[in-house]
Amino acid sequence: MDIVADYSMLTPPDDECYSFPEEGYCYQLLLCLACSEVTLRRYFYREYYEFQEYDEFEDVTFETLYPSSNFRLSGLPDRIQHSYEVSLKVRPIDPNAYAVLLGRILEMVCEDRKASGNSLQKKLEDLAVKREIPDRLVAVAHNLRQLRNVGAHASLVELTRDEVPILDDLCKAILEYVYTIPHLIDKAEQRLKRLKEKGKDADSSD
Repeated sequence: MDIVADYSMLTPPDDECYSFPEEGYCYQLLLCLACSEVTLRRYFYREYYEFQEYDEFEDVTFETLYPSSNFRLSGLPDRIQHSYEVSLKVRPIDPNAYAVLLGRILEMVCEDRKASGNSLQKKLEDLAVKREIPDRLVAVAHNLRQLRNVGAHASLVELTRDEVPILDDLCKAILEYVYTIPHLIDKAEQRLKRLKEKGKDADSSD
């Protein structure tokens, strides 16, 4: 990616007290040469004058401000998490490839949840029978499967960027129901358990 713009908000040091560094946030606007999309990031910069006994060079940690990380989900199995992150990298480049990768993730979900059936459609229906996903979510999964088929076959109409938000919502709905929501529930239950244990310890010490 090319850095097409730089902007810094540095606070200069006090002339009478050189122990204070020049510091502040620096912003960079980057242009992807593959998809022509932009990324906005920032990092915190600090520099001391030469005669001060400080290390001028620090590890720089970049924080991506745009695009946001709203598409990242928690609780996914490592294999599915990796595939989902790969799909996000393809997302701004090619909607058709993105749809194909999301369809592959759908197959991985069926495999992970041990769904039975000789087709993806049958496996999704089996997950509904097992109450792994609700019946209404099966229709969502079928829509994602159909869009995957459109993206995978050159003879069909190609997907465009207009369909990308639909792909996002369909995939997130499935992954959140199967993995993220149970993960968050487990975390909440563990925290409540720790709080109750602390409460018992406090009562016993009184």
